[in-house]
Amino acid sequence: MTTQRRKEFGTYLARLRGDRSQRAAAALLCDLSGSSTLTRNEISRWERGGRVPDDWLPHIARGYGVPLAVLEHKAAWARGADSETGSLPVDLSPFFPQADALKARIASALHARAATNAGSRPILVLVGGYAGSGKTEFARFLSDLTGWAVLDKDALTRRMTERLLLSLGGDPHDRHTDFYRAEVRPHEYRCLMSAAHGNIDCGVSMILAAPFITELHTPGWLDRLTHRCQGRGVEVAAVWINSDIDTMHEYIETRDAPRDRWKLSHWDHYTSTLTEDPPPGITATIDNRLGAAASLADQTRTTLRRLIN
Repeated sequence: MTTQRRKEFGTYLARLRGDRSQRAAAALLCDLSGSSTLTRNEISRWERGGRVPDDWLPHIARGYGVPLAVLEHKAAWARGADSETGSLPVDLSPFFPQADALKARIASALHARAATNAGSRPILVLVGGYAGSGKTEFARFLSDLTGWAVLDKDALTRRMTERLLLSLGGDPHDRHTDFYRAEVRPHEYRCLMSAAHGNIDCGVSMILAAPFITELHTPGWLDRLTHRCQGRGVEVAAVWINSDIDTMHEYIETRDAPRDRWKLSHWDHYTSTLTEDPPPGITATIDNRLGAAASLADQTRTTLRRLIN
């Protein structure tokens, strides 16, 4: 059985290699590893099932464009580990003739998702906080570590918001008046959450970056979202980014966005409306104040461990 598995894994490696010759593949992997010890003969042994690569797996993953988790999972299966997700990728040839690169990427994605979600459920992470607190930076750190998609409210809705405000006779950069809060803001969050629910229904892990100030402080809002997501097999976690006034001011001033001009011009009034305590029901609070004991990157890694355990 193990011999047959090694052969199947070897065939899989050959398919990943594609049109590249074994000699060229060996040269590529040597270049990536900084070692000159790999030859085309070793590549041939792998592909015939005579040997399963070990230390070379990270370089194969990088050179062939396949997630390392997939290769490690399938290599373990080839050595005899019991696994339901170790079978060969689906043969997509009938659907994508003459599209080997696309087939390889889709097959890799199928197996990466199976390996990543093994023993866990997809998750929706809400990243909230005041303007300039570091929401987007944290969301991107988290995405870099996990591969989860990021939906940022400003990126998703800003152009719509500006056009809507103009059509209603308002200032396109208004983010502070009662008119904006009543007539425009609800549509921003509906767009964001509609996009999120579309992915939730597909069981896709994702990160939403938005202030969520009203939402997270509204009793029952987070509970209702959690109930809906769990009904589709998706967990929910809410992360609050806490920062100090001076740090937020520096960040807002640096990014120089038109939508922030009112805040900067009325800074004392604006900051008087902010509260120090995070909203109730938060899964984790990130300390992004000046002089915080741990860096934002380190806190992201710590938070990730909490989310996946």
